[in-house]
Amino acid sequence: MTASEIVRLMTEEEGIVIRAVRDQTDAIALAAERAAEALAHEGRVIYVGSGTSGRIAVMDAAEMPPTFGVDPDRFVAIVSGGSRAASSARENAEDDEHAAVVALNHHKVSRHDVVFGLAASGRTPFTVAALRHARRKGAWTCAIANNLKSPLEEVADHAIVLRTGPEVLTGSTRLKAGTAQKLVLNRISTTAMVLRGKVVENLMVDLKMTNGKLRDRGVRIVRELSHATEEEARNALESSDWNLRSALAKLGRLGN
Repeated sequence: MTASEIVRLMTEEEGIVIRAVRDQTDAIALAAERAAEALAHEGRVIYVGSGTSGRIAVMDAAEMPPTFGVDPDRFVAIVSGGSRAASSARENAEDDEHAAVVALNHHKVSRHDVVFGLAASGRTPFTVAALRHARRKGAWTCAIANNLKSPLEEVADHAIVLRTGPEVLTGSTRLKAGTAQKLVLNRISTTAMVLRGKVVENLMVDLKMTNGKLRDRGVRIVRELSHATEEEARNALESSDWNLRSALAKLGRLGN
């Protein structure tokens, strides 16, 4: 195949991903509701995965504090092989069931938390053991897999099954399976944040403005929600130590 033919084939296959995610709309919505409920009661959203699934989990968890202003410990990603596996492959670690239990105990998982296990095959020993242990600890658990009736689904309270089918490269789950898992985490975490009041209209009002680009975005958000001028919006933010809610409150638009 030519390069164009390969790209075209992969693009056509990605259409299956959207259908697979759409078919699980209600299951994803329920998971988002449970995540929002846990966060409302001082619980956490904990992701567990190996390889590609683990790195997708790390990505989603890392984006929550700057985007929605939540504390870094509210979204936790546990990856087989530890933190080094987030940036380099440590595939042998996915068979270590004991390490999954140790990791969850280290984070003191409890009934206040929700735990999501991600595995394309649905049978990764590390992830299956993690969900089984989390459930024993009283946490609500959710399997996110790409195969029906997998061991991961069997040990979870709830399941999101993404039927993405065979990969263009056999077994390369960083393709359709990984894309589908990333889309699902986007939907779960974003919906949970909306339900928790972190969004007004379609604007992120707890955004952490830690650089020039984000401060400019903050000015635009304040202007859109308050109808202030650019100068008024910037002044309100500067005098509020770049806290969007405080700036909006000063302008009479939003309570703290």
